[in-house]
Amino acid sequence: MLGIVLCGGQSSRMGSDKGLLEFNEKTWVRTATDKIDKLLLPFVISVNKNQHKEYSSFFSSRQLVADNDSLKLKGPLCGLLSVHIKFPGEDLLVLACDMPLIEPELLQELLSQYAQHASYDAFIYTNDSEPEPLCGVYKAKGLATIYNLYISNQLQKHSMKYMLEHISTFMIDLPGHKKNCFRNFNSHSEINGQ
Repeated sequence: MLGIVLCGGQSSRMGSDKGLLEFNEKTWVRTATDKIDKLLLPFVISVNKNQHKEYSSFFSSRQLVADNDSLKLKGPLCGLLSVHIKFPGEDLLVLACDMPLIEPELLQELLSQYAQHASYDAFIYTNDSEPEPLCGVYKAKGLATIYNLYISNQLQKHSMKYMLEHISTFMIDLPGHKKNCFRNFNSHSEINGQ
């Protein structure tokens, strides 16, 4: 299994690269990779082409996976499939960089369910019955299904939630006291609690 931190968004609402923002004196991307590191998993960082140079100051080039030019996609699905194309045999533990409050125990629970339920293609949390696809485990087999749908023009929408409708997904109800862990931040006012 390979960890993947999604950093390739445009950060248009934030106005600056979210992965390079700081949380508790660490960049958001480093906060995420440290959590994956605690699980003893190797990891890669999903970036867009414009970010590659700056991120190579912090991570080795082999840890950076730029969006694949063959994919005419935007958003997290582009990053996820780009990593899948580069590492087609790897199951992926995915964490978006803009979810700095995720606790390592929640990631461990995903891995635990993954180990117990071999027949599923994806493992994610639901928050008030809504899927949280940017923190989850995606098996190579399920990603291959999605990629094949994409290249045969059968993937009508390119959202992560739509993708989940096409693979067998194990959903874990997020306990109420853990809901804050899934806050993602899209503006400086949200970070500052406004």
